[in-house]
Amino acid sequence: MEQKERLEQLREMIEPVVTAEGMELLDIEFRRERQGYVLRVFIDHEDGINLDDCSRISNVLGDLLDVMDPIHHPYHLEVSSPGLNRPLRRPEHFARYRGSIIVVKTAEPIENRRNFKGVLQVSDGEHLVIECEGKVFNIPLSTIKKAELAYFDTYEMLQRQGQSRKRSKGSRPRKRTKEIVDHGK
Repeated sequence: MEQKERLEQLREMIEPVVTAEGMELLDIEFRRERQGYVLRVFIDHEDGINLDDCSRISNVLGDLLDVMDPIHHPYHLEVSSPGLNRPLRRPEHFARYRGSIIVVKTAEPIENRRNFKGVLQVSDGEHLVIECEGKVFNIPLSTIKKAELAYFDTYEMLQRQGQSRKRSKGSRPRKRTKEIVDHGK
């Protein structure tokens, strides 16, 4: 079974259970990692998620998956909140964060680029309109490979990034350093 089909089958199985518990299923991942296969389930609630919520959903989903047995080899089940830079997958997710800074990666180039970071202006269920570096881009939802809220980025940071890119056009690439910040994840 192809990975995309497997994820959709798991989503169809898991979502009603999470919804019945009063939570929203944001995303699921199933992948092989160093410790083996991991099924990662991201849940959300308008009042936030705590450890008890994750534990309760983990127990319920663990029972369901044991009975339904959709994965025929050992795996780890992880249930967690999406964190502050939460993934955006569905039209209603984008609508909720209109006016926020988001990061989008597309499967196909749009105006010769695949990576966008800017302010989400409009989401109509089929397209996003995002203002990025002073330009407006219309991105079909069907082309989005990954999208997430950029919680810690501010409008001032975006403006500075746009200005530094304009200044550095035509210049040699410079070494960049990364700042690593632990936000308690």
